[in-house]
Amino acid sequence: MTDDSTIAAISTAHGVGAIAVIRLSGEKAVTILEKIFISPSGKKIARQEANTLHYGSVTDNGNVIDDVVVGLFKAPHSYTGEDLVEISCHGSLYIQQKILEVLIANGARLAQPGEFTLRAFLNGKMDLSQAEAVADLIASTSKSFHKVAINQMKGRFTEEIKKLRERLLNFVSLIELELDFSEEDVEFADRGQLIKLVTEIKTLLEKLKNSFSLGNAIKNGIPVVIVGKTNSGKSTLLNLFLKEDKAIVSEIEGTTRDFIEDTISIDGIHFRFIDTAGLRHTEDTIEKLGIERTYKKISQADIILLLIDPTKEEDGIVQSVNDIKKQIRGLDKKLVLIINKIDLLKDNDITRIKNAILPLLVENEHLITLSAKKGENLNNLEQTLKSIVHADDIAKTDVIVTNVRHFEALKLACEAITRVAAGLENQLPGDLLSQDIRECMHYLGEITGEITNDEILGSIFKNFCIGK
Repeated sequence: MTDDSTIAAISTAHGVGAIAVIRLSGEKAVTILEKIFISPSGKKIARQEANTLHYGSVTDNGNVIDDVVVGLFKAPHSYTGEDLVEISCHGSLYIQQKILEVLIANGARLAQPGEFTLRAFLNGKMDLSQAEAVADLIASTSKSFHKVAINQMKGRFTEEIKKLRERLLNFVSLIELELDFSEEDVEFADRGQLIKLVTEIKTLLEKLKNSFSLGNAIKNGIPVVIVGKTNSGKSTLLNLFLKEDKAIVSEIEGTTRDFIEDTISIDGIHFRFIDTAGLRHTEDTIEKLGIERTYKKISQADIILLLIDPTKEEDGIVQSVNDIKKQIRGLDKKLVLIINKIDLLKDNDITRIKNAILPLLVENEHLITLSAKKGENLNNLEQTLKSIVHADDIAKTDVIVTNVRHFEALKLACEAITRVAAGLENQLPGDLLSQDIRECMHYLGEITGEITNDEILGSIFKNFCIGK
């Protein structure tokens, strides 16, 4: 995956800026820097203390490229665990490329994507799940995603996995010790305690695995589809959320013929709102395609917002609600029914309509009154969306799984520990129990990198940016 060469890369984003940072890591990092760096005082970088900054010039054959500030970090106390130099220069594209060229000409090679973090992992500065959290932290676009990535990078997830693995290791050692004394019929591992442990571990693994649905939504944005009959106010609601006229609003029915999508953040939680074509019978070929896409988006969304226009469809409200409930029956969807255009209704009319809808609702279904045109009660809808995804619990939760690789490993670990539980119930011999326990440990070890291979590492780090 890597070698002992000294690597270099531009670590800041591509483009012109006030400053840029160029990284150099490896055994010869300081030696290479000394070939091109001149301090006004004539001091030698190699003689300077670690974790210090130094002003000077980067040169090429005596010609000054730029005045820079150099950060010096020495092994093993650096990000990579190696000697590491960070050159802060002016953000000119020419200057960045020229300094990189000079470093390579003097013995460095261009780093591969994620190679600095890969070296940090290989040198024991972080485990594999923490290394993956670095990429998530860089990619974080919301408060909630940032918090989840920080928790993982700080080792919260790792702590949970290591504790589970250590407890399994203690018991599997006792079980395997029994095999050495099989003729004496000695039992070192108390089966009652093992059943209790397996039940506890299975519960924890299931909890971690099940957190992936929330974690994936936090990472990529929670998909929310806005549906309803034509002119029920779907596009107006989307524009209200986005605070801009992104969707065309018209009194002409069937204006929206395709879906319109955009993302907003509500108190640090990213939601992907999707405005769809109005649901109605039509002979228009293009509109029919739009309605087909509406049903497809309903199947893909986590939350369904059904807008009802009581000024036009009061007699058909119950039918509209039952139709959408039938559409999502058996699917893991959250439904929010929205009585829109309340600015056009009297209070007793609103109460009558609510009383007609409330008996139709079951657990995890919500009813909101709203005026999308006036913005009235939007805060209630936002609070409902937050409660649906348990946003207030995110800050209190130490571990939420956001990584597909971790989810797959946890799923396989759950299957293995389930076999252990079944084996204990059926009084299987210790050697068979040991095999399933060790399989569970194997998948947990894959998450942290205690068990890994070049193929896994290559798949992970190829998605990093160069310079990280």
